[in-house]
Amino acid sequence: MIFADSSFFIALLNKKDQWHKDIPKVLPQIGKVKKITSILVLSETVTLVGSLSGGKAGVLIYEYIIDNYEVVYMDKTLSNNAMEKFIQYDGTLSLADCVSLEIMEMHQVNSIVSFDSDFDKVKNLNRIH
Repeated sequence: MIFADSSFFIALLNKKDQWHKDIPKVLPQIGKVKKITSILVLSETVTLVGSLSGGKAGVLIYEYIIDNYEVVYMDKTLSNNAMEKFIQYDGTLSLADCVSLEIMEMHQVNSIVSFDSDFDKVKNLNRIH
């Protein structure tokens, strides 16, 4: 299983994104592995895609993620545990990133497809980029 970050989705869709050129080398690495993401990543992705390309593009990426990824939704426990990680990293990771880390821990996932180098701060995390 692999966790997908919003930076991956944005690079996948936006030809002007600085990481778009790296998508062809990333896709074979994640292949047919089961993929997971969070509602925060989904929200961030849809919002950014919608602002760059319009509402219809936002809907298309929403449907793609919902159909192809397991989306983990927030509850109070997940939120509280993510805040503990936020403190652990002294605010150097966003709350959304800490939620991603907490979900990965819950599901025993140690790989993330992301162009966000902040994840390099996390020990024993394989960042595919």
